[in-house]
Amino acid sequence: MSPAEREDAILDGAIKFFAEVGFDGQTRELAERLGITQPLIYRYFPTKDDLIERIYQRLYISRWRPEWETQLRDRSRPLKDRLTGAYLIYEKIVLTSEWVRLFLFSGLRGNIFNKRYIAFLSEKLIGPICEEIEANGAAAHLSRAELAELVWGLHGAVFYLGVRKWVYEVVTGDPDSTVPMLVSAFVDNLAGSSAA
Repeated sequence: MSPAEREDAILDGAIKFFAEVGFDGQTRELAERLGITQPLIYRYFPTKDDLIERIYQRLYISRWRPEWETQLRDRSRPLKDRLTGAYLIYEKIVLTSEWVRLFLFSGLRGNIFNKRYIAFLSEKLIGPICEEIEANGAAAHLSRAELAELVWGLHGAVFYLGVRKWVYEVVTGDPDSTVPMLVSAFVDNLAGSSAA
C-alpha cells in the first residue's frame, strides 16, 4: 500500500470503529482491529485528536455539496420542490450509519465536533432556507429567530429518520416518500399560519 492508501485505510477503519464503539474506544483496539500496529496509526495521525479531526473533515465537511445552496436559491422552482430536493439529497449522502452514530457519540462525549457542524449548517443550510422562505413571503409574521427554530425542527425531523434507521433500527417508511411529506407539512404549515 502507498502511504496515501494506508492513511485512507486507517481513516476508513477508524470511522467504522468509532461509529461502533464511540470515541472512548482506544487506538490500541483500533490497531488490533485493522491488523496493524498502534505506532503505525500515530505515524499518520500524531494524536487521537488529530485522527478525530480528520474523521470530522471527511465525514461531515467533505460530504457537503455546494450545489445544494445553488439549488435552494433557484427561485424559478417552487420553494417546496427546492426544499424537498435538497433534503432528499442530504438524507442519502449524509445520513449514513457512521455519520449518525458518530454525531450522537460526539454529542454524548462533550460535543467533539457537534457545535462546529451546527454552526456550519446554520451558515450553509438553515440560513439560506430562512432567506428563501422570507423571499417567498411565507413567514412575514415570524422573526428570523422564530423562523430558524422552525427550520431546525424540519432539519431535526429529517435527521431523526437517520437515528431511527441507524441507532434504533426501526424504520417504518421509505425516506424517499417520508422526506417529501415532512417538507410538505412544513411548508403548508408556514403558509397556513401566515394566513391566520
